[in-house]
Amino acid sequence: MTEGGRSSMKTQLVNAIQLQEVELEEEEEVQQPQQQQEQQQQESWRNASPSKATGGQDQKCYSVEEAVESIGFGRFHVLLFIIMGSANIVEAMEIMLLAVVSPEIRCEWRLEDWQVALVSTMVFLGFMICGVLCGYVADKYGRWKVVFGGFVWAAYFSLLTSFAPSYGWFIFLRSMVGCGVAATSQGFVLKTEFIPAKHRAFLLPLASIFWMVGSLLIIILGMTVVPTLGWRWMIRFSVIPSLILIGLFQFIPESARFQVSAGNVEGAVATLKWIAKMNGASLPEGELREPIVEERGNALTLISPTFRRTSLLLWYSWFVASFTYYGSVLSSSELLEKNLLCVVDADAEHGIKHNQEEALCYCIPFNMADYQTLLISCLGEVALIPLNIGLLNVVGRKLSMIILLLLSAVFFMLVNVCTTMFGFTVLLFLLRSLVSMNFNVVYIYTAEVYPTSVRSLGMGFCTSFSRIGGMIAPFIAQVLMSKSVLLALSPFSLACCLCAVGTALLPIETRGRALLQNE
Repeated sequence: MTEGGRSSMKTQLVNAIQLQEVELEEEEEVQQPQQQQEQQQQESWRNASPSKATGGQDQKCYSVEEAVESIGFGRFHVLLFIIMGSANIVEAMEIMLLAVVSPEIRCEWRLEDWQVALVSTMVFLGFMICGVLCGYVADKYGRWKVVFGGFVWAAYFSLLTSFAPSYGWFIFLRSMVGCGVAATSQGFVLKTEFIPAKHRAFLLPLASIFWMVGSLLIIILGMTVVPTLGWRWMIRFSVIPSLILIGLFQFIPESARFQVSAGNVEGAVATLKWIAKMNGASLPEGELREPIVEERGNALTLISPTFRRTSLLLWYSWFVASFTYYGSVLSSSELLEKNLLCVVDADAEHGIKHNQEEALCYCIPFNMADYQTLLISCLGEVALIPLNIGLLNVVGRKLSMIILLLLSAVFFMLVNVCTTMFGFTVLLFLLRSLVSMNFNVVYIYTAEVYPTSVRSLGMGFCTSFSRIGGMIAPFIAQVLMSKSVLLALSPFSLACCLCAVGTALLPIETRGRALLQNE
C-alpha cells in the first residue's frame, strides 16, 4: 500500500474514533438525568418502605388499620358511639313518624289508601335518589361533610313539613326529608372506620338501642301531643333532637381512613393522635404511610370482577332488609288502625272497620291500646341484641343473615294466625326483633366488605336499593292489607326465603377481617 493510502486510512480511523467518543459523550449526557431520576425513585422507595430497604432498623411505618387497632377502645369510642348513635334516633323518628301520622293526615285530607302509601314511597324515593349521590360525595370529599349536611337538611325540611298547607306539599317536603336522612346514613361508615375490628361485632349491633329510642320517642309524642295539639306540633317537637345533634357533631373528626386515601396524611395523623390522647393510648412507632388512592368513588369498582357478585347479592339483601322491616312496621300500624286483626278477645272498638258497608271511614285514630302495642313492638328491636352479637361472633355475618331471614319468613306467616291481643303483641315483638337484627347484620357486612376507596359509595348504592323495598312496602302493607291480610304478608315471607338463598352465595365472610383500603 502506498504512503498516501496509509495516511488516508489513518485519518479515517482517527475520525471514526473521535466520532465514537462524541457519541459516547452524548449518550452519557442523556443517561445522566435518567440515572438521577432512578436514584431519586430508589431514594423515595427507601423512604416509603424503610423496612425493605434497610431491614426496618432506621425507620418504621404503620398503616391506619394498625393505628386503629393500637389505640384500641376507649373514651373516644364511647363519645363516637353516643353521638353517632344519636343519628339513628333522628333517622328512626323521621321514618317512624310516617306510621304515627298516617291516620291523622288520612282524616284531615280525606285520603285514599294509595295516597297514604304514596307518602312513605316519596320519602324513600328521596332517600334512594340521594343515597348514591351522598355516597359519591362522601368518598370524594369526606364523610363528615355529608353527614353534617344531612342533619341540617333533614331538620330544615322536617320543620317545613309541619306547615304543609296541602297533601301535595306534604309529600314533596317529606321526600326532601328522605334526601337528608340518606346523607345521615353515611354516619354508619364514619363510625365503622374508627372502631377496631374485634369490637365491631359487639358495638355496631348496639346501635339498635338508639333506633329503638327514636321509635319510642315518636310514639310517645304521638300519644301525648297528637290528641291535644295535633300532628303538626308533634313534627315540630320531633325536630329538637336533630338541632341538638348538629351541635354535638362538632366533636366528631373526619375519618382518618378517608384522609389518608385522599392524601391528607398530616390530617390523619392529627386525628389519630387526638383519639389516642383521649383513649390514653399511643400510636405505633414510626410514620403513617399509606398509598394515595387516586380513583375514589368509582362506581365501576362495585361491579368489577372482585366485587360483582358481592354487589349484586348485597343490593337484593338491602332491598329485602328494608322491604321486610318497613313492611313489619307499616303492617302493624295498618292492622291496628283498620282493626283487621283476627283476635279472639276483641273489644268493642275493634268492631269499627276501616271499610264500612256504606262508605270508607277516614277517621279512625290510634287509641291508647294501639300506641301501647306499637311501644312494646319497638322494644323488640333491642330485646334480642345479645343473640345478635352472639351470632355475629360465633357463626359470622353470612350465616347470621341466613338464620334471621328464615326465622323472619316464619313469623310473617304466623301473624296471620288468629290469637289474643297479647298473642299478636308477642308475635309482633319477635318479628320486629328478627327483621331489625337482619338489618343490623346487613349494615355491618356492607361496611366491612368494601374498601375505603368506595365504602361510602357502596353503602350509598345499597341504601338506594333498600329504599326501593321501602317504596314498595307501603303499597303491600297499606293498600293490599285491606283486601287480604294473608295476601299482604306472603310477599314479605317469600322475599326472606329468596334472600336467604342469595346470602348463602355471597363469596366473602368478613368476620374478624381488617377493613380494606384498596381493591
